[in-house]
Amino acid sequence: MDQSLLRSYFSTVYELPTESGVLRVSLDGEVVQDASVLPSLLRQPFAILTAYNPRSMLLPRRVNDGRHQVLRDLLILGCYRVEHSIGYDEEPDSPFREPAWIAHGIDREEAVHFGRVFRQNTIVYCQAARPELIVTDPTCDEVGRTFQGNWRVRQ
Repeated sequence: MDQSLLRSYFSTVYELPTESGVLRVSLDGEVVQDASVLPSLLRQPFAILTAYNPRSMLLPRRVNDGRHQVLRDLLILGCYRVEHSIGYDEEPDSPFREPAWIAHGIDREEAVHFGRVFRQNTIVYCQAARPELIVTDPTCDEVGRTFQGNWRVRQ
């Protein structure tokens, strides 16, 4: 995988909904020795999935919105609790903002399959308080290749 793309994925800021408000996180944090210091959401299994811009190809908003709605419907039919999220580049001049879904309790392999079906380069999967970036597009790298991250809670 291209190193600049990988750095971009790790520095993407995700806004995740919690009972106490929006939690802003990225995958470029330091190793956390005691996971109990992390917010409870980050200690539970979930995936961050999107259907926007397959293989990094910019699609019209109407097409992206339709694909994204289909992803949501399929996740709900799979009996997952699904919540809205957004990923963005924190640089002030960056236009990158991409809606995503948090699929709570989804199995890792099933999350990878959703990424493949919707032609995403990668997905984010969290298990045991550790996020991982998983390749889901064979044109980027070997499917299933994992890049381990660490949560960074942002203010």
